[in-house]
Amino acid sequence: MELKELKIGNLTAAIPIIQGGMGIGVSLSGLAAAVANEGGIGTISGVQIGFREPDFAVNPVEANLRAIGKEIKKAREKTKGILAINIMAAISNYELYVKKAVEEKIDLIVSGAGLPLSLPKLVEGTSTKIAPIVSSAKAAGIIIRSYLKNKRLPDAVIVEGPLAGGHLGFKMNEILEEKCASLKEIVKEVKELITGIEKEHGVTIPVIAAGGIRTKEDIMGLQEAGADGFQIASLFVSTIECDAHENFKLAYVNAEKSDEMIIKSPVGMPARAIRNKFITDSVENGCVVSKCYKCMPNCNPATIPYCISSGLIDAVEGRGGLIFSGANLEVINKITTVKEVISRLIG
Repeated sequence: MELKELKIGNLTAAIPIIQGGMGIGVSLSGLAAAVANEGGIGTISGVQIGFREPDFAVNPVEANLRAIGKEIKKAREKTKGILAINIMAAISNYELYVKKAVEEKIDLIVSGAGLPLSLPKLVEGTSTKIAPIVSSAKAAGIIIRSYLKNKRLPDAVIVEGPLAGGHLGFKMNEILEEKCASLKEIVKEVKELITGIEKEHGVTIPVIAAGGIRTKEDIMGLQEAGADGFQIASLFVSTIECDAHENFKLAYVNAEKSDEMIIKSPVGMPARAIRNKFITDSVENGCVVSKCYKCMPNCNPATIPYCISSGLIDAVEGRGGLIFSGANLEVINKITTVKEVISRLIG
């Protein structure tokens, strides 16, 4: 079965691969531009993106807004390809960050970790495309009905299965007991829903599969299930172009199946991470949270087991920290390049 180009509105990616957004700071302009240059869609992570700005500790919102502009501009200087930004719907100041990305003329906004119901209003009158992330046909239906009230439909839908990295749209017990539907099953259900919407409204909405995709065989199986594109993140971590510290990349290279674990994030959602000293000390035993970046609404530093911003920043800077990852890391065993990863995936 031949892989086709991926069309999202008037955007056309020569290869149907979107590099998943990884935060904090794992996928910035370097990785995103490299993937875009290979004909895919490169994604900048917008979560706490201003962590390297000098005033981040005292003025995180302004630092993040400034960094969104900087990273999009830097990526534009490196590529003429398609660029996306991933902004979590659950974060504080979500609308401010989306508006800034739109102002910078980002091609595509990817948004999950909650239902991104305000996206149509935020991109109204612009060329920026929108792609919500869902974990079920039910969630896709809720989003589509909401968008139609604004006379808008999503330009693509990303279907994220239970093997994805970071925050997951499933219940903790479903994941731990392996009771979640497989990515293939969810793709089939969402594709059926989307096909009906396409016929009713005379549009094309690609369905993009995400979560645990590691091989060309995975891609072919998902294409048979109805996927038009494929979002892949973890495979791009162990590349020269990835924006994370070398220690972060080596954590992926050295990880074994037994190192993958599901934790409860302070965000209130289950998440997949790599077991390390931070997990043992902070997640399992708890720690004192001395600094709050106010990244999440209603977060209480006195009751959470650790600060997710501090943990993720330490990780991307190579100081251990909280290392999110997708499943099946055993296939990642060396530092490579974006070109080589994509070549293995598409043949």
